[in-house]
Amino acid sequence: MPAKRTLLIVEDDVAFANALRRSFERRDYETHICQSVDGVLSLIGSVAFRYAVVDLKLARGSGLECVKALHEHDPETSIVVLTGFASIATAVEAIKLGASHYLAKPANTDDIEAAFAKAEGDASVPLTRRSTSIKNLEWERIHETLVETDFNISETARRLGMHRRTLARKLDKRPLK
Repeated sequence: MPAKRTLLIVEDDVAFANALRRSFERRDYETHICQSVDGVLSLIGSVAFRYAVVDLKLARGSGLECVKALHEHDPETSIVVLTGFASIATAVEAIKLGASHYLAKPANTDDIEAAFAKAEGDASVPLTRRSTSIKNLEWERIHETLVETDFNISETARRLGMHRRTLARKLDKRPLK
């Protein structure tokens, strides 16, 4: 019987993390769950992870910090960032920090495993022109600034030149998770 594949799930939504864990364990993965950056930092010294699924927005910290720590510890770890708050800015940062793939929620175990298997880029992807609405451009700029400020709402609002409550209302309409 082949050795178990080790997987780290970094997710602060306990129900979703447990569902992922059960699904991956049925596929013969040895799984570990963390809910924060601190949890990842305490585990990476004791367990060698071949795979990791990292939620972008955690209750305590950013998934990008987890990606960076995992990649610095072992560049061979295949890291998939999974988020309900996808943007170009965070996708670029995740890849720069060492993620091998970036998936928007909802994604299932099949999608994540396919992302693990696809380590190389695909130059044959068709180049298409996509029209971007003003709302999407605004949202991408807001998210880019949130990442720059480590998700500090007050500082993000200041940099964007808007009132903090206005930014909070916009974020309530399109939650980070």
